[in-house]
Amino acid sequence: MGQRGERAVAKGFFGESLKPYTIRGMWSRWQELFWRNLRLNTLAILVGTIAGFGAILFRWFIYFVGDLSFHQVLSRTYIPPVEHHLGYWVVLVPAAGGLLVGLITRYFAPETKGHGVPEVMAAVATQGGRIRPRVALAKILASGICIGSGGSAGREGPIVQIGSAFGSTVGQFLRLPPSELKVLVGCGASAGIAATFNAPLAGVLFSVELILVELRTRSFVPLVIATTFATIVSRSFLGSQPAFVIPSYSLRSPWELPLYLALGLGAALVAIAETRALYKAEDLFEKLPLPRFLLPAVGGLLLGGLSLATPQVLGVGYETVDRILSGEWGPSWDLLGFLLGLAVAKILALSLTLGSGGSGGVFAPSLFIGAAFGGAFGVAANLLFPGIAAPYSAYALVGMAAVFAAAGRATLTSIVMLFEMTRNYNIILPLMFACVVADVVAWLIQRETIYTLKLVRRGVKLAPEMEINWLRVHTVSDVMRRSVETVPATATVAEVRDKMLTSGHPSLPVVDKEGKLLGIVTHREILKALRDDPQRPVGEVAVRRVVVAYPDEPLDAIWERIRRSGVGRLPVVDRRDHRHLVGFVSVADIVSRIGWGE
Repeated sequence: MGQRGERAVAKGFFGESLKPYTIRGMWSRWQELFWRNLRLNTLAILVGTIAGFGAILFRWFIYFVGDLSFHQVLSRTYIPPVEHHLGYWVVLVPAAGGLLVGLITRYFAPETKGHGVPEVMAAVATQGGRIRPRVALAKILASGICIGSGGSAGREGPIVQIGSAFGSTVGQFLRLPPSELKVLVGCGASAGIAATFNAPLAGVLFSVELILVELRTRSFVPLVIATTFATIVSRSFLGSQPAFVIPSYSLRSPWELPLYLALGLGAALVAIAETRALYKAEDLFEKLPLPRFLLPAVGGLLLGGLSLATPQVLGVGYETVDRILSGEWGPSWDLLGFLLGLAVAKILALSLTLGSGGSGGVFAPSLFIGAAFGGAFGVAANLLFPGIAAPYSAYALVGMAAVFAAAGRATLTSIVMLFEMTRNYNIILPLMFACVVADVVAWLIQRETIYTLKLVRRGVKLAPEMEINWLRVHTVSDVMRRSVETVPATATVAEVRDKMLTSGHPSLPVVDKEGKLLGIVTHREILKALRDDPQRPVGEVAVRRVVVAYPDEPLDAIWERIRRSGVGRLPVVDRRDHRHLVGFVSVADIVSRIGWGE
């Protein structure tokens, strides 16, 4: 091919393929990003709205089941199960509910058994965010029946799984890529938490710390949008009042800090006891020679027996937490023993409910246990140090957050959620201090959380903390191959075929006589051209649209570009001269970087 033909090839390659990565390409890329983000944020509105209504429906269903089971009333207004008048017959209520739950989890949706949060974490980490659509309905039924019939579990786990299932269903219906599907799963989880507890900030942080385990604009903006709309929906039906109305507490003096330090240490030990008791109970129930669908009924029967002595353990138990936080009981050694007994009984009740295969969350029980333990600690502090300690209910409030911070290893979520649930900012200093102490102590004793331990027992290992994304930290220049085999545009198709066979490369860059990049030729073009004219210049058959990389680009962007383009490796060109070939980067090169990062 002559000089004129070579210039024509250069004009064709550069003008139609490399130019999209200059001004025109930047505009096209901006448009693509704009519409992709607009689509994702619009879907976040939809998911948040659906999750908000789902949270309302779920709460009303729990109230309906509870009022019918314990008070024989058809309503959706909450009547605490502790106020029942069933006498000894109450032992049958959790057992009957457990039987129905066992049938649902055995024959309809097995993944609805247990907390709900670990299942969502696993779906994001190992399944690309895919959750079966039926999970939303099954979780509403299973958890609603379990909690409504007295099961000692919370609403947070179920609503996270329900909201996440909504988000995943929308994403799967629209065939979104896994990166966007995971974000919608996080949106559903955040929206569910926000709508259930009237805590939008905590909802966002919950997904950041536990579900997505990342903090970046691409996911943070949809999370905020989803929680905003879910909270608006929830407040329209349930009101905007805080979950707990308490007196204003504050740090009385710096001398109280050692007391809150001790409270954080104790909360960590209580959280570890809660976690280990739960999974020990699960092991014991698994050993029973009974059909699996009967195990929740057995656990319910035992829970009913426990409720004869401590009826406060039935259901979510927020009415008991309210009484502890109100400080209506005067400090005494009898109150100290009563509150410690409540903490132990709630741990046992939670273990019987979820360990036997019931369906519900661990957040509300952790708050109950933390309030009882913190209240007992506060009573002791008031009796021993009456001139220093704040009211025992202040320690109960801090204990609530500290126990969950240690159990779930979601410290920031715990702090913000307790603030949003009480609207009491004055207690924030001891709250933060005790939570971080509890978190660190629990981490030193037991690395797995109450959520991740369930997955580890199944053979799924997740990192509970935000770790460095090595693909985002390193650039193309760190891994690219600088020694590049090229072919001149004047080479024949037959010559290029021989070079491909010798080198083993499935594609080769085509360059002009000055070594400037003109395009790429792959084995597909070579095989097709061999049938027509083996002596044809390769410059005439090379691919005109070339997807390229730049040395300073992060590897995560290149990984996404390779995935979308469907090619195994990209030519690396200089930003100042888009025809100056400086190397090649391949999937194998990027994978090797992942290995170094680990």
